[in-house]
Amino acid sequence: MNDRHELYIGGKWVPSSGGGTIDVLEAATGQLLARVPAGTESDVDDAVAAARSAFGEWSQSTIAERVRVLRQIADGLVERETELAEMMAREVGTPIARSRTVQVGLGVTIFRSMADTLEGISLEERRGTSLIIKVGIGVVGAITPWNYPLYQLAAKVAPAIAAGCTTVVKPSSVAPLAAFVVAEIAHSAGLPPGVLNIVTGAGGRVGERLAGHPDVDLVSLTGSTSAGARVGQVAAAGIKKVTLELGGKSAFIVAPDADLDAAITAAVRGCYVNNGQTCTATTRLLVPAERIDEVEKKLVELVGSQTVGDPLDESVDIGPMASQEQQQSVLKHLAEVPQGAVFLVGGPGDVQGLDADLRSGFFVRPTVVSRVDNTSAIAREEVFGPVLTVITYDGIDDAVEIANDSDYGLSGAVFAGDDDDAAIAIARRLRTGQVSVNGGRFNAAAPFGGFKKSGIGRELGPDGLDEYFETVSLQLPAKAT
Repeated sequence: MNDRHELYIGGKWVPSSGGGTIDVLEAATGQLLARVPAGTESDVDDAVAAARSAFGEWSQSTIAERVRVLRQIADGLVERETELAEMMAREVGTPIARSRTVQVGLGVTIFRSMADTLEGISLEERRGTSLIIKVGIGVVGAITPWNYPLYQLAAKVAPAIAAGCTTVVKPSSVAPLAAFVVAEIAHSAGLPPGVLNIVTGAGGRVGERLAGHPDVDLVSLTGSTSAGARVGQVAAAGIKKVTLELGGKSAFIVAPDADLDAAITAAVRGCYVNNGQTCTATTRLLVPAERIDEVEKKLVELVGSQTVGDPLDESVDIGPMASQEQQQSVLKHLAEVPQGAVFLVGGPGDVQGLDADLRSGFFVRPTVVSRVDNTSAIAREEVFGPVLTVITYDGIDDAVEIANDSDYGLSGAVFAGDDDDAAIAIARRLRTGQVSVNGGRFNAAAPFGGFKKSGIGRELGPDGLDEYFETVSLQLPAKAT
């Protein structure tokens, strides 16, 4: 990976006003991967000024022009897939096959999906004597996370471009490199100067200035619940719109009549994707008390066979945590499991069998903790690592109550026999933003977001695009009849 010495502001690569740098570490080795600029408040001010200056012309651009840019960015990402996949495997620890299909693939899908969405909606509606129009909200401050650095950037930048908005992106300091690639691609696609700007830097400095900047009209953050609370507080002083995609502690309900092989396979996939570093991960597995022995046996087989190691190795299932801080956070949770809980697989301790160059990496053993009560910290707090908690229930009403007994409401899953209607009936009772039914997969055109402490607003598809519009009513004179 190459060091990045400049920020992207106003269509140009410019040095930071501060001159400092941030070290980006390789997750699997803990070694230096790259350095990026440590941006300052002054850099944010310059980027916002460039975005504000560009907004007037870009907000009047044609739908065809916005669609063209979105599709060209998607094509550019495809052309650089190998580079990007390796980049995020090394930054985040995502196994390389998943890095190609999820880290890069989802980013491509979002840009293309937003182009399709824009072409399929109307920005004007006649309602009686009024003409209702949708206009871009203005300058967007996008604060993106380290777990899905390209996909989450796409989920904010693509609708901003589609709505005629301009954007300043502050990527995570843990995994900032993909943002620079997107800027290069957008520049080559002819995106006008100032429509997209990239400022790397510390959240407490760059993020705070961006969230509170008087010329930013919308702040969109994906991150922890505590970060969301802080951004909401800072943004509130300016009475600006905020969308927040935050944490989760999602439940996977295995109904009494479910095919256990299919259900547990889906549950493991839903928990351990991206090494468990996924806000929608279904980390609470709710199973009928009478089937706990069967479930535990299958979990030992499935999770116990996962290969842990170098994320650049095609045969690896589980890579490292993205940072030492995240590794230590997960290990702390594992060290504090309640008395009576059982480690079926994994637990605290070092991963065995790693090559010498990986022993300083940020690895955690894939873990299953069973016989846990839903009131315990491991069942209530977002661990954000390869840890599955197993909880028993007595009847579907009890399962639904346990699933909804959470501070979060981002995701969930239901697996019930061969009858989708039965699973849907259970899913309708869950207080969460999205539910996988009998193995249903992620849909980039469906709204994404949560209830309660999982956030405010929605991303993706028409619902996500709507967040970037203001609605104006033109009151027309009544025609005489």
